[in-house]
Amino acid sequence: MKHYLSVNDIDSLPDWVEEAINLKKDPYQFEDLGKRKTLCLLFFNNSLRTRLSTQKAAMNLGMEVMVMNFGNEGWALEYGDGTIMDQGTSEHIKEAAQVVSQYCDIVALRAFAGLVDKAKDEAEEVINGFAKYASIPVVNMESSVGHPLQALADAITMAENKKKARPKVVLSWAPHPKALPHAVANSFVQMMKLQDAEFVITHPKGYELNPEITEGCQIEHDQQKALENADFVYVKNWSNYADYGKVVNKDLNWTMTEEKLGKAKFMHCLPVRRNIVVEDAVLDGTQSLVAEQAKNRIFSAQIVLKKILEQNK
Repeated sequence: MKHYLSVNDIDSLPDWVEEAINLKKDPYQFEDLGKRKTLCLLFFNNSLRTRLSTQKAAMNLGMEVMVMNFGNEGWALEYGDGTIMDQGTSEHIKEAAQVVSQYCDIVALRAFAGLVDKAKDEAEEVINGFAKYASIPVVNMESSVGHPLQALADAITMAENKKKARPKVVLSWAPHPKALPHAVANSFVQMMKLQDAEFVITHPKGYELNPEITEGCQIEHDQQKALENADFVYVKNWSNYADYGKVVNKDLNWTMTEEKLGKAKFMHCLPVRRNIVVEDAVLDGTQSLVAEQAKNRIFSAQIVLKKILEQNK
């Protein structure tokens, strides 16, 4: 594993989850592994949990951390080959990736989907450009179509809270006033395909995710039916995929409530719109795992960084 770009870079999800849970017992047991190593975090979009958890993970491993908010601190990058750069971009990714590679040992990036041009978003210009031109490992801190650090944290959280060997897990769409990316949902689906679980995706008709990602998954348009006997309910909004990036449904009947949740554990990646995506009673209740998920973001990042450091000793 040179890079960690998607959930599919995990060779054995159960092994990674077990290792992460053991690491939580003593987060500093490998603090010499990253000694005199530097992690560079490049943010093309805002962050709270991703930035702080990844920094903390690196610090637990003894690494130094450099952070740059590319949107307002760096030059506008060009990604195309053979481009005549006579417009708004000042630096090509070829040079940027090579330069960053000389300053640090691992680079992690966060760059959201624009939700305007599907082909451009799915080309993953930022993350794939760095993976192509950098000479160091690249970690995906959320890209246009994936959030593999979040999905790994979700797997850790479910492993710690499941009451039976094969739980029922439901991924439920929720309303939202803004168009949101598909990244979290995509990676959660990919992660669930690596799990031994009964997995159901529920959303309004017309809100199907990329069919290549959900291939083989059970999809139910009746939310109440999907939620029956659920052990975990993961709630997330995503914008329209077919009518790309559009919000054509704001139906508050899809908001998660205590009544709908039943006895299931509630999951969400945060940040979350209260009383739109989920009602207060659920988010503040004892069945909510959102704080645990956020804490496990440290250990999903730490396992990824640990494995990269070990292979490059």
